Amino acid sequence: MSSPRTRWSRSRLASLALVLASAMSLAASAAMAGQPVTLRQDLSAAGAITLGDLFDGAGAAGKTIVGNGAPVGLSAVLDAGEVQRVAHIHGLDWDNPRGVRRIIVLSAATAAPVGDSPAQPRHMVEALTYARSLNAGELVQAQDLTYAKVAPFAVPGDAPGDPARVIGKVARRPLRAGGAVSAQDVVASQVIKRDDVVEIAYRDEGINLMLQGRAMTSASAGEPVTVMNTASKKVFQAIAVGPDQAVVGPEAERVRASSLIDLTQFVAR
Repeated sequence: MSSPRTRWSRSRLASLALVLASAMSLAASAAMAGQPVTLRQDLSAAGAITLGDLFDGAGAAGKTIVGNGAPVGLSAVLDAGEVQRVAHIHGLDWDNPRGVRRIIVLSAATAAPVGDSPAQPRHMVEALTYARSLNAGELVQAQDLTYAKVAPFAVPGDAPGDPARVIGKVARRPLRAGGAVSAQDVVASQVIKRDDVVEIAYRDEGINLMLQGRAMTSASAGEPVTVMNTASKKVFQAIAVGPDQAVVGPEAERVRASSLIDLTQFVAR
C-alpha cells in the first residue's frame, strides 16, 4: 500500500502535467493562428517584391520574396490569392477584407541617366502592356502583364484598364512584349470540352478526394460543368478550374464566389 505522501506526490505530479499540457496546447494554437497583417496603401518596390513591401507588421517574414519587381516606370501585377498563400506559409494572416484579386506594385527603381536611354516622345500615357511575348494559345497570367508608358497612338480603342478582363484567357495570336493590351487579343479558354475525361477534386480541411467523370458540357475556367461519374453513372455539377480538372464542395463555392466579385476592386496604383 502506498503512503499518503506518495499518493499526494502522484496527485501533484498529475496536476502539474495537466497544467503543462494545457500551456503547450495554448502555445500551439497561438502559433497556428498567424500574425495578422494589413496590406499597405501605397505599394512600391525596387527589385524583388517581398512580404515586407506589401504588408505592415510582416516582421521576420518581411524578407520573403513573392514576385519580381517591375522595371523603372512600370508596375508589377501580383495574384492576391497566391500572395495570401505565401504569407500564410510564413506565419502571416491577411484576411483580404476588400476582396482584392490583383495587387499592383509600382516600381521604385532608379531611372538610368537620360543619355543612356533612347529618346521617347514627351507625351506618353499609361496602359496595360505585356511583360513578355506570348504565343497563340498561351494562357495569360498575372505576371504576364505590367503597366507602362506608351505613345497614345499605340493604345487600342478597346484597351482594358482592368487586368482581370485579360488574366485567365488565352492569346488569339502571337503577342509582343511591350505591346499595349487589346480586348481582341484574347479569348476565354475552354479548359473542359464535352466528352473529356475529367478529374474532380473535393478538398476541405485536410480531406482530399478524387474521382473521374465524363464531361457532358464544355466550360471555361470558373464556369459550371455537368459531369457524369463513370463508376456510378450519377450526374452532378462541378466548377471547371483547369484543363480537364474541376472541383466540388467548399472549394467550388469559393471559385464561384471569386468569379462574382466586382472586378474593379484593385489596390490603387
